[in-house]
Amino acid sequence: PDGTTLLFSAGTHVMARHVMKKAPYDPIDDFASIARVGEAPMMLVVSPKVAPNNIGELVAEARKSPEKWTFATAALGAPGHLAELEFNRLTGLNLLIQPYRGTAPALNDVAGGHVQLMIDPVLALLPLAKSKHVKGLAVTSARRTPLAPEYPTASESGLAGMDHSSWYGIWGPKKLPPDLVAQLNKAINEAVQELKREGQLARLGIEPVSETPSQFETFAKSYVTRNAVLLKASNFEPI
Repeated sequence: PDGTTLLFSAGTHVMARHVMKKAPYDPIDDFASIARVGEAPMMLVVSPKVAPNNIGELVAEARKSPEKWTFATAALGAPGHLAELEFNRLTGLNLLIQPYRGTAPALNDVAGGHVQLMIDPVLALLPLAKSKHVKGLAVTSARRTPLAPEYPTASESGLAGMDHSSWYGIWGPKKLPPDLVAQLNKAINEAVQELKREGQLARLGIEPVSETPSQFETFAKSYVTRNAVLLKASNFEPI
């Protein structure tokens, strides 16, 4: 715990105990929360081989034959997986969610029509959406993304209450001294603001975040609580 080895991860990290039967660590208590650095909107895409062109049409078709619709997800516990569970909850559907080893193979199967749906960060899905290899229906965040403002939010498309984004943070070892945590937090927040001024984050579709370590830990705990309820309501079984 000397501050020279840190973890940078998406929000997937904090859901470990809820998607793994025997997680070898507690993602909150066994780490020092240093800084949350950004949020990224996600997008709902469908295979070009299916008829729906918006969420309303998609829900109507899925209600007719739910067994014909499957979500791909890049990883269990990932923000995209949680957003897919929220889609099921808000629509009253129970569409199958198929886990993959990462975004690329999942997205390839959506493009090929082997599975029909996927939610993942906009940056990962946008190239294939723009090239029409998949159909982008909406973003799942509360606001449209400047990276692709032509896509409506899910709420604008009739799925009221959908607000899920990917997010990224930096953690250290559990016993990292508080003064070192504060020093790292200050340096990281300054670096994030510099990236914002340079336009680097905007090009990635990332909204910068500047929080204190305690604010970050509070956010992470509330994120876990919210999504643990979602997993339980869906009868999700850890693997």
